[in-house]
Amino acid sequence: MTSETYRNPVLDADWSDPDVVRVGDDFYLTASSFGRVPGLPLLHSRDLVNWTLVGHALERLEPAEEFAVPRHDCGVWAPSLRYHDERFWIFWGDPDQGIFQVNAPAVRGPWTRPHLLKAGKGLIDPCPLWDEETGEAYLVHAWAKSRSGVKNRLTGHRMRPDGTGLLDEGKVIVDGDRIPGWFTLEGPKLHRHDGWFWILAPAGGVETGWQGAFRSRGFFGPYEERIVLEQKDTDVNGPHQGAWVRTPSGEDWFLHFQQRGAYGRVVHLQPMRWGPGGTSRSSEAESGGGWPVLGDDGAPVAEHRRPDLPPQPPAAPATDDDFPGGRYGRQWQWTANPGDGWATQHSGDGLRLTCVRSQDAHDLRKLPHVLTQRLPGAPCTAEVELRLDSDEPGARAGLAVLGDAFGWIGLQRGTDGTVHLVHRFAEAVAEGERDAAHPRLAPEGRARLRIEIGAGARCRFSADVGDGFRQSGPVFAATPWRWVGALLGLFALAPAGQGHAGAAAFTRFRINAS
Repeated sequence: MTSETYRNPVLDADWSDPDVVRVGDDFYLTASSFGRVPGLPLLHSRDLVNWTLVGHALERLEPAEEFAVPRHDCGVWAPSLRYHDERFWIFWGDPDQGIFQVNAPAVRGPWTRPHLLKAGKGLIDPCPLWDEETGEAYLVHAWAKSRSGVKNRLTGHRMRPDGTGLLDEGKVIVDGDRIPGWFTLEGPKLHRHDGWFWILAPAGGVETGWQGAFRSRGFFGPYEERIVLEQKDTDVNGPHQGAWVRTPSGEDWFLHFQQRGAYGRVVHLQPMRWGPGGTSRSSEAESGGGWPVLGDDGAPVAEHRRPDLPPQPPAAPATDDDFPGGRYGRQWQWTANPGDGWATQHSGDGLRLTCVRSQDAHDLRKLPHVLTQRLPGAPCTAEVELRLDSDEPGARAGLAVLGDAFGWIGLQRGTDGTVHLVHRFAEAVAEGERDAAHPRLAPEGRARLRIEIGAGARCRFSADVGDGFRQSGPVFAATPWRWVGALLGLFALAPAGQGHAGAAAFTRFRINAS
């Protein structure tokens, strides 16, 4: 890679289902956040290669009581980000509730509270379009079969121009069952270009599918289709669901995700042009030009010339944190709507997490008070310093890799008052954790904790309780949830009971490339 080129992925972590919009010289990206809080992350770039996390558009998930406990694969699915009428707009589907919308005058807010645009089960992946030529507004969405019994089709609506409601019952505008070889059509992004309505939508499943393009002279169809990006002979499986964006100089680019197991859905940047290309699977499809051509004639690129944009210094979403004043950075999200007093502010550095009492202390997957961030997509080492400030027997705190299976290393107060280093794990099918190594004494009630994350998200745990780092237990292979990549997490807890159970202090959280 040279200073004139970039290498994929440009976001090497689980920034799932990305959508991007340009406003002036700035590019903004949002992504699925599922059941984590705050939700709807907001990233900023000026060159489409280097991105920083600048905030979130959703402070809490609603209805609040339903997200008081973790619902890892629910919540915010596949948002669309648009700029219209001098406001930013985000639409998303909650598969259990319907289509929501928030908007704001600036990307950093203030964002409105979620507005339910259309209630219903299985309504997912919505995308609006304001037609500047006619003043009409439209919305297209996909379907989740797990909730509605329907999939592989896109439904279109006329929408109120103020984005507060839909004007009709909707019509199926693309039926994937009628296209030979297509299945699991979803994730539509709606555009107006060159006199056509365009829908860029993937099909074939997140791990094995392809990116399609559909066009019609009228919003309600009929549409013709082409495959415009697929794996071919590359190692980028299922290039899938993303965003078309145009630079000020007129270049076109496309950002999409690649499903990478425990690492989740990492984001790639593809060059895009208009002309002959794509693979027609419709007898009605027109030949000739006028179709988007993504990547290297329809295959994902690993390295490519940078966009024609002013050079920017290297940047990436933050991972490290010193927790100044007890505050945690934007990269952290709770596994459910947060409760009062979980993290307390103070005058120094370091994160103070309350040892929240829970009857589910044996299973981190059930706890809402785990503070998480994304697992990096490249080999690295995560490290943090921990002090357990709790005299409660059974109180514990630690550093975790959290997914359908989980593992953690940390400190626990014994019934005899001593503090031990403990290392525990649970398989995906297990209902609770068990020891991954023999506990050993931590006489000062402190430890430096480390997880070395190697190829294939294989994790090696170690700790230093005053006698140098020593490895603990066997290698643990991180696993995702169904739709969410594995997470790194910090937590403090205590068994169910009465009264305050103390706290744990975390300092100097670092992730270093291996």
